[in-house]
Amino acid sequence: MNLGGGTGGEEAGRARLAFARHVSCGGAAARCPPGPPRAAAPARLTGSHPASSASRPRVRLPVRYRKPPPRALSAAKPDTMAKPAQGTKYRGSIHDFPDFDPSRDAEALYTAMKGFGSDKEAILELITSRSNRQRQEICQSYKSLYGKDLIADLKYELTGKFERLIVGLMRPLAYCDAKEIKDAVSGIGTDEKCLIEILASRTNEQIHQLVAAYKDAYERDLEADIIGDTSGHFQKMLVVLLQGTREADDVVSEDLVQQDVQDLYEAGELKWGTDEAQFIYILGNRSKQHLRLVFDEYLKTTGKPIEASIRGELSGDFEKLMLAVVKCIRSTPEYFAERLFKAMKGLGTRDNTLIRIMVSRSELDMLDIREIFRTKYEKSLYSMIKNDTSGEYKRALLKLCGGDDDAAGQFFPEAAQVAYQMWELSAVARVELKGTVRPADNFNPDADAKALRKAMKGLGTDEDTIIDIITHRSNAQRQQIRQTFKSHFGRDLMADLKSEISGDLARLILGLMMPPAHYDAKQLKKAMEGAGTDEKALIEILATRTNAEIRAICEAYKEDYHKSLEDALSSDTSGHFKRILVSLATGNREEGGEDRDQAREDAQVAAEILEIADTPSGDKTSLETRFMTILCTRSYQHLRRVFQEFVKMTNYDVEHTIKKEMSGDVRDVFVAIVQSVKNKPLFFADKLYKSMKGAGTDEKTLTRIMISRSEIDLLNIRREFIEKYDKSLHQAIEGDTSGDFLKALLAICGGED
Repeated sequence: MNLGGGTGGEEAGRARLAFARHVSCGGAAARCPPGPPRAAAPARLTGSHPASSASRPRVRLPVRYRKPPPRALSAAKPDTMAKPAQGTKYRGSIHDFPDFDPSRDAEALYTAMKGFGSDKEAILELITSRSNRQRQEICQSYKSLYGKDLIADLKYELTGKFERLIVGLMRPLAYCDAKEIKDAVSGIGTDEKCLIEILASRTNEQIHQLVAAYKDAYERDLEADIIGDTSGHFQKMLVVLLQGTREADDVVSEDLVQQDVQDLYEAGELKWGTDEAQFIYILGNRSKQHLRLVFDEYLKTTGKPIEASIRGELSGDFEKLMLAVVKCIRSTPEYFAERLFKAMKGLGTRDNTLIRIMVSRSELDMLDIREIFRTKYEKSLYSMIKNDTSGEYKRALLKLCGGDDDAAGQFFPEAAQVAYQMWELSAVARVELKGTVRPADNFNPDADAKALRKAMKGLGTDEDTIIDIITHRSNAQRQQIRQTFKSHFGRDLMADLKSEISGDLARLILGLMMPPAHYDAKQLKKAMEGAGTDEKALIEILATRTNAEIRAICEAYKEDYHKSLEDALSSDTSGHFKRILVSLATGNREEGGEDRDQAREDAQVAAEILEIADTPSGDKTSLETRFMTILCTRSYQHLRRVFQEFVKMTNYDVEHTIKKEMSGDVRDVFVAIVQSVKNKPLFFADKLYKSMKGAGTDEKTLTRIMISRSEIDLLNIRREFIEKYDKSLHQAIEGDTSGDFLKALLAICGGED
């Protein structure tokens, strides 16, 4: 499917605009059954726009901008459920039940709870098959027929997570949100994640309904309770969101887009300290469509996504809130897909989060969440719920999910647009790579050599001194220390270290002491020697190194082992896998920009070899060779455009398609190349996570990556790690290693995020 017309920048711009309009599925106003009249909408905060910084230089003059007068608020009740905007396809998983009879349903529920025990299956089946509006009618009929409160009876009959889920479904959305927020701010401590999720993702109308429902249910002012339980810039942004005064999506000004980009840049990157008020005002009030254009322009202007600036300039709960706002602006369904994944991954399940999202999105955008979930995580939401929960609780969640999706790699139009946007961001972003190990200030190789000699002399070894010196010097400085050590003491520092330390610590310290190219050459040699081959190590190194790094490795291999790397690979591997590795080991990847016409031809070759092209052409052997040549020799910039064209041409994502259509080592090396092209720090973050998850630790992979990336992009890897896995690399290392090995790894890691 072709996702955009035109050529060049116009084509990408239109694709971004279409994507931005299409993905904002969470914006429908809430639709609930009749209830108490809604309180008047809170007045807009006065003075919330930060004062103009006349003293600061500006690239352009401030744009006069007059917001249109606010539209009259509807008389909708606080418990009115959401209807899709006119002309928008309904994307919820729960629909009105046909031939609905509230009295019959009330009688069925009464019978299910009558006598000893309760028929949980009957309760589950009925309540998850009715829309929220219909459930409110059942509540009313139940009270009319039996003089009892249905929610109170359900609470009495059910227990645990299943009870929380069913009771949540029985409340109107606004009252369900009000209960969640009341619980979040009650008692000792505050559930900041709950506050962030609800207030960052709800529409203006949903916010107004929430405020009124909170007042009706608890006779308290929601804003006052939020202020009483939070503080600082986090509190200010929550209060701004609580006003429900975000501009409508038809409020967009091209001049104001440029002005907001400049204001955000000056408030963060260009300022000593951060002007948080600018971030709060712009992200808390501008329309979603306007902000999507701001984010696109910010990336073009600064070379980094707005999220990177927020992580660099803000901190704590305020940073998390602003990132959540940005994610919801970009795509509310994608935000919830990520929240659901994090709620179920790893040991244990965050059931409160899982319940809250499944209940609140079941009649809004659950189908979009499912599609994006499968696209990002290569498994269906249904299968993850099925594997992570049990009993009636599981069955009820699966009913809300609404069905299992096809195998990973099959794309709905929505998911294809997400993949297209991912490649677009990858193609435009200019990421500054940063290591965690830097040259030491006031470096004195003579003093370091003496300190190391003292640490290893006599009985026992001072491991702390060895770790402290070697992990806080750059590789170039370590080589100077080696030379000075030999000049002073006539001894080989590497040999002395090898005799004094052992195990994982020895492999880490000795690896740090080797020049990078010689270290990689040794890792490749070890991967091929003895019985069996460590294909994963070969792939990790050869698929990720630059031309210059590959050439240096080849020279080091020849020098150290008196054999060419190409010969070693040829004798230890075979078939297509051998051809791919040998091609990568030449270090002849193009280093220029993209060629759009060539990118379309290359995308067609990929479509044909992966057997999804409409009109296959050419013989299989020729196509395989061309596909290998494309992935192994085209520049990263060109490949990003190829993969984007591939999505447009086929409606598939190339990475998912390779995983589905190929197998074995060939599949693994091609996937590694694609992932490295898309986001190399994320590729290594995934490798590090897998090396430490589950029982046991893959110390070889952990050590190899920490050494090889420490002076290149380990800081970027850390950021990708915490973003994807919701815990820092520092925490993961701390929980999975011990002793001096742990100390050395944490020193290389460079800090806690």
